[in-house]
Amino acid sequence: MTSPLFAEIRDEILASGPIGLDRYMSLCLGHPVHGYYRTRDPLGARGDFVTAPEISQMFGELIGVWLAASWGAMGAPADLALVELGPGRGTLMQDALRALSRAAPALRPALHLVETSPVLRAEQESRLSGAAPTWHETLETLPHGPTLVVANEFFDALPVRQFQRAERGWFERLVGLSADGGALAFGLAAEPDTRIAASGPTGVLMTLPGAALDTVRGLARRIVADRGAVLAIDYGHVRPGFGDTLQALRGHAFVPSLAAPGEADLTTHVDFTALGRAAAGEGAILHGPVDQRDFLLALGLRERAERLGRDASPAQRDAITAAATRLTDPSRRGMGSLFKAMAFSDATLTALPGLPAAGR
Repeated sequence: MTSPLFAEIRDEILASGPIGLDRYMSLCLGHPVHGYYRTRDPLGARGDFVTAPEISQMFGELIGVWLAASWGAMGAPADLALVELGPGRGTLMQDALRALSRAAPALRPALHLVETSPVLRAEQESRLSGAAPTWHETLETLPHGPTLVVANEFFDALPVRQFQRAERGWFERLVGLSADGGALAFGLAAEPDTRIAASGPTGVLMTLPGAALDTVRGLARRIVADRGAVLAIDYGHVRPGFGDTLQALRGHAFVPSLAAPGEADLTTHVDFTALGRAAAGEGAILHGPVDQRDFLLALGLRERAERLGRDASPAQRDAITAAATRLTDPSRRGMGSLFKAMAFSDATLTALPGLPAAGR
């Protein structure tokens, strides 16, 4: 199966040679005309995947509780900027603001949303117009000052590079054309990248999250200078290892990652250890990471579910219980263990709710 974006990628490869996985992901997800996030609402039953805020209002409400407590720990600055990276439909922030208004009624944050999708911006406007958000294409235009940032399932979609170990070193994994030129295919660079000194068995793949590290460094410099914290929740690991975690989702099913560029979501597992090192390298304090299950339970998920269930019908109570169970499922592939929560902050915030302090 081809796609409108395939022809452009094919022409680029024919003109300049195979491209890195980071370039391929950037085109697939962010191409101004054919990019996946530029052209559709990918969420929900009619989309390609479901995120935690779409599973239950409780998720966003607990993020609101976290924001209220973190704002208080900052000394309750009146000029707080509240930022969400990749806000989806605006569901998380809608629920968070509702909880925030109860937990911290004196807080009137300036809401800033970093979003490139026109389709999703329209969804966000419909839900968050009362909060008068300001939209941004990049982090560079965010205001300076005390800031709290939420990034739920944001870092997993940032472009990565991959390298495969061979006898002569690490060779970059590239996207080229099949023998007949009618499809995309993986291959390797002709020469190893001599800058990589890691050891590993022949044949293994290593993923380097360059864009995510750059983003974390920029955020860390900002909050260290201006005060605040960044909360990241994503699926990933805390013990780095080898292997290919690149995956493509379409219609709630896995599909080949090169089959239809621009028509499927592309993600990789987040390396929380690498992100933490990047933040600490800029002087930030680390909090976590912990499993999503532990984070949500520490914030009061069980108690919130019980309160919601008191005035609910039996069917509604069952739905509330099912949602809470799904968000905290501790099995190997369950959201409660596969997803992690981590924050980094300026040095004055030595403790943040639901997350153990890990230091610099």
